[in-house]
Amino acid sequence: MQNPDIYSVSRLNSEVRLTLELQFQTLWLQGEVSNFVAAASGHWYFSLKDSAAQVKCAMFKMANRNSTFRPQNGQQVLIRARISVYEPRGEYQLLAEFIEPAGAGLLKQQFEQLKAKLQGEGLFDPERKKALPAQVRRVGVITSPTGAAVRDIVTVLKRRAPGIEVIIYPSQVQGDTAAAQLRNMLSSAIRRNEVDVLIIGRGGGSLEDLWCFNDEALCRAVAACPIPIVSAVGHEIDFALTDFVADVRAPTPSAAAELVSPDQSHLLDRILQLKSRLQQAQRTILQHAAPKLLNLSQRLLALHPKRRLQQQQQRLDELQLRLSASAKRKLQSAQQQQLYLDKSLRQLSPVKTLLAHTQHLTELERRLTNAQHLRLKHSKQQLAQLSLQLNTVSPLATLARGYSITFDDKQQVVTSSQQLKAGDKVVVKLADGGFDAEVTRLRQADQ
Repeated sequence: MQNPDIYSVSRLNSEVRLTLELQFQTLWLQGEVSNFVAAASGHWYFSLKDSAAQVKCAMFKMANRNSTFRPQNGQQVLIRARISVYEPRGEYQLLAEFIEPAGAGLLKQQFEQLKAKLQGEGLFDPERKKALPAQVRRVGVITSPTGAAVRDIVTVLKRRAPGIEVIIYPSQVQGDTAAAQLRNMLSSAIRRNEVDVLIIGRGGGSLEDLWCFNDEALCRAVAACPIPIVSAVGHEIDFALTDFVADVRAPTPSAAAELVSPDQSHLLDRILQLKSRLQQAQRTILQHAAPKLLNLSQRLLALHPKRRLQQQQQRLDELQLRLSASAKRKLQSAQQQQLYLDKSLRQLSPVKTLLAHTQHLTELERRLTNAQHLRLKHSKQQLAQLSLQLNTVSPLATLARGYSITFDDKQQVVTSSQQLKAGDKVVVKLADGGFDAEVTRLRQADQ
């Protein structure tokens, strides 16, 4: 090849993303949520999986901030999303725009899919719808014979046109067998061909309660009914597929009775009929224009600078999550190292040695105390013995036997009469007290 067009990886991923985003419009998916992460930026990242495969999804803050539902791992959800590519890794992913729990959301999806299918086949076209008869003698009502709807219809007809005969075709209007019974009653009314107009419907309820009126076979039978038929399902805000395929849709059973009964003002009836047809035509025009508008908006969104910003935001969230995980691992490693060092420190701690020395010191202290007590006891015994011996030779003991000690005026002990002379004053010490005396006469030792 001469001068081949060599792609860079970035260019390839960018062109693949643009191709996917322009090729595929918004789609609905149902699956189980796994690996859900709510980033600090407010963006959500998760995987949507079934039993055989999975796909990565991102729901940016601008899309999820008004959502009343926050998905959790293991939940079955229904999402509306666009296909894209996360260019930094070349990964195919879905960008979710709407999310809700599976169940009621799945019923809504099935409702919209069947509605689109029937509309595509032309069953909603105003041209195929029959006008209500100007003169009505008998009205057939396909509904529950015990419900509030039949009572409202009969009451309105008696008030507006008492001469109209009402024939009830009883059927369940809720539950698994209701759709089959409604089809059977419709077939019976067509076969008997005894009424000028039919009313099919019931009172208000949830989407699940009204689901039998979204049965495909019933809708086709209503569209093919040769008798003009009015669909009156629920309240004014409720819609069922029979409302779109029937010749006329009434907001309530009471309103249906008013539509099929003559009124004093035929002009008002004509205006209401034209208004209904105009609204139906407007809805049809809008429904045909919606796919084209959606395609143009998808192309504009794919080329919008916000897509590049979202890619960068997703990359930033990824790096932030990786940084957080790395910091967490380092922290865990440091904690483990600290535990190891703490264990080693406890093994090498001088506490054990200090405890042993403390115990030895306590033992030595106890032995020293005992030795002191023994030494003190022995010393007391010696002291008592010496005191006894000392007492034996003590002059006090001699005094106690009747002897005395004489002191001169200089407090010197007198041991010889030669130390005194007549007239000297002396002090005589006895065992108990003493007295003062004056020497009057001296005696020699042999006297």
